[in-house]
Amino acid sequence: MRQSTSPGPRAHHLLPDELAHLHEVANRSLFTQFAELCEGALIVDRQARVVWMNEKYPLRLGLRDPAAAIGQPVEAMLPNSQMREVVESGRPIMLDIMDFGSESFVVLRLPLRNEQDEVIGGIGLMLLDDAKGLAPLVSRYHQLHRELADTRSKLAEARRAKYTLASIVGHSHACLEVKSQARRAARTGAAVLIQGETGTGKELLAQAIHNASLRADKPFVAVNIAAVPESLLESEFFGAAPGAYTGADRKGREGKFRLADGGTLFLDEIGDMPTALQAKLLRVLQEGEYEALGSDRLLSTDVRIVAATSRDLSKEVQEGRFRADLYYRLNVVTLTMPPLRERMDDLPLLCEYLLDALCQRMGMVAHELSAGALEALRQHRWPGNIRELQNVLERALMMADTDVLQAGDIRRILGPSTTAAPDAPTEEAEEAAAAVAVKPLSAAIAEAERQAIRDALRACDGNKARAASLLGISRTSFYEKLSTLQI
Repeated sequence: MRQSTSPGPRAHHLLPDELAHLHEVANRSLFTQFAELCEGALIVDRQARVVWMNEKYPLRLGLRDPAAAIGQPVEAMLPNSQMREVVESGRPIMLDIMDFGSESFVVLRLPLRNEQDEVIGGIGLMLLDDAKGLAPLVSRYHQLHRELADTRSKLAEARRAKYTLASIVGHSHACLEVKSQARRAARTGAAVLIQGETGTGKELLAQAIHNASLRADKPFVAVNIAAVPESLLESEFFGAAPGAYTGADRKGREGKFRLADGGTLFLDEIGDMPTALQAKLLRVLQEGEYEALGSDRLLSTDVRIVAATSRDLSKEVQEGRFRADLYYRLNVVTLTMPPLRERMDDLPLLCEYLLDALCQRMGMVAHELSAGALEALRQHRWPGNIRELQNVLERALMMADTDVLQAGDIRRILGPSTTAAPDAPTEEAEEAAAAVAVKPLSAAIAEAERQAIRDALRACDGNKARAASLLGISRTSFYEKLSTLQI
């Protein structure tokens, strides 16, 4: 038989009167002891009139005739009292500093309720008669408050778009046309689809559209879909409820739609989005509502979608790899970032801008390009576009011996496929050619990997997942090489 662990029979059979008496004694004893420990205590009724004070309170306040205060509005005795607010709202003021004359007191204010849970008055307790006693706590509170405000400010700054249309350098017809189209797109709240090869500056254009729109003072949040593991994409977008999955944060997490609320959500490499997630994204665009992972509560959102892709999405739709209905939702305004080879008129300006930025970042004196170096750059096809141009200039800066980059400096980076008129006598050109012919092993391996990756991407129409599979490496390793090799 199981042995009972319940209280004795006497505990179960207390009469109602006995229970009420014990409850009243306990409450009275607890209140009396607490009031004696405090520097002062008073009680007000439903009209905030003083009905009781302990002996300490009049002494602390310097009241000559405490009896005269009974029945008077609490403000007659304490002009700065907030007891009336506590009685009227039914909400406590847990810790506050009350000024009285030249002194300050640390006080606690609580509503009093009857058995029907109706507010019938309030109690005020003076915890300390010298607010200086809380100085370390107040100082710590203000420090934490400043740190929190500073962190929020930095986070908000990080979520602001950095670039404007003026950041798009160039005066070629192709460049001016895309800036004009972007300026018109910014005036609307429509979804924007930016197409273009890798490295053309699609995110820069997205930020410029955001900063030219009415949402400029709201967040700009970017997600590179290709860089997020497929299993985490749903929580990345929509957030997760506490404990939604194994390893989930116990406090839950906010998704990018929540973080971008009121602003712009930039979806980079939208063509890599899994089909299942495409359906959920479509619902958000249609209904303006979504559910966090593991939650059944609908959340509303107000974001402008700007998507970007290096793929031909219309072809992806035809081949069944991208939902047609989502494509039409995203393809309201279409902008195409021209490849660098189609805007060679902008090359001198781009090189000047990039060189200045690189020299400043690397702590170097200003450098410039010779005519031969610029011609060597002009003859390259630039499959990596402006990102590749920046990488070439950075590597050339680190290897150059003078403040003027020569054709030989550029050819060392681009390899023998680039031909340009020499800047120097034939002897120097021969030395440069020799340097190109004999590369360090690490540079040769890097160039071979770079070419293999480009060939794979070309064969897979820019699909990074398939390119990684074709090369026999994981997606993670593939993206690491893209970053390391600046592709």
